[in-house]
Amino acid sequence: MRILIHENYQSLSKWVAYYLANKINQAKPTAKKPFVLGLPTGSSPVGTYQELVQIYKQGKVSFQNVVTFNMDEYVAIPEEHPQSYHYFMWSHLFSHIDIKKENVNILNGNAPNLEKECDQYEEKIKKMGGIDLFLGGIGEDGHIAFNEPGSSLSSRTRVKTLTYDTRVANSRFFENDIKKVPKLALTVGVGTVMDSREVVIIISGYNKARALHQVVEGSVNHIWTVSMLQLHRKGMIVCDDNSTMELKVGTVRYFKDIEQQTLNNLPEL
Repeated sequence: MRILIHENYQSLSKWVAYYLANKINQAKPTAKKPFVLGLPTGSSPVGTYQELVQIYKQGKVSFQNVVTFNMDEYVAIPEEHPQSYHYFMWSHLFSHIDIKKENVNILNGNAPNLEKECDQYEEKIKKMGGIDLFLGGIGEDGHIAFNEPGSSLSSRTRVKTLTYDTRVANSRFFENDIKKVPKLALTVGVGTVMDSREVVIIISGYNKARALHQVVEGSVNHIWTVSMLQLHRKGMIVCDDNSTMELKVGTVRYFKDIEQQTLNNLPEL
């Protein structure tokens, strides 16, 4: 597992955006063989999405032949609701780039049969040949997507009951009223993410320091679900200095030393 420790959120966001754009360009995707990208919502990727929009506007990358699969969506709120993940993605990224609407895949939290919706999502990923790169963030408790503590590390896309902690954390998006936060969500599983050919996780801020410590220096376990990244053949964490406060000094120095050249240079476009 690679760990790239940037000075701040702005620096890591720009690096991740250039890394994603570079991966798309290297793949030279076509309509018949698109680049398949998994995407998250939440505060972690916002800076990366802003940088991707700028890279696109500079003519350095195209999303014409990119197919996306989002990690999750709330159950029983309209797609046009300001806190739905459909709204989030179109607001922060999709409306500002040249991606085709038919290439965007987001779970339907209002589907008449939620279990069927989840099964079909898994099948569509398989039909696309799997996900080339899954970008993700984590919660303060080390969860990825809505795979909260106790989730199976081999889980697939499914309906998930949200914990009280998650609903409290997300209430800041719902006028700080936990009663307005949905209790159910649809989410890809840990196994779904791990099947991707590459996984890149963004971790930023002191409030994520304990989670980063557990994911990097702890064991692989179903309480800190992102810890499964330790077993991925091509997993990478891109974080900032503030998030490393719980890591051992030796761990931080080691990764800063071996990744120094990478940190000092943006991926070429």
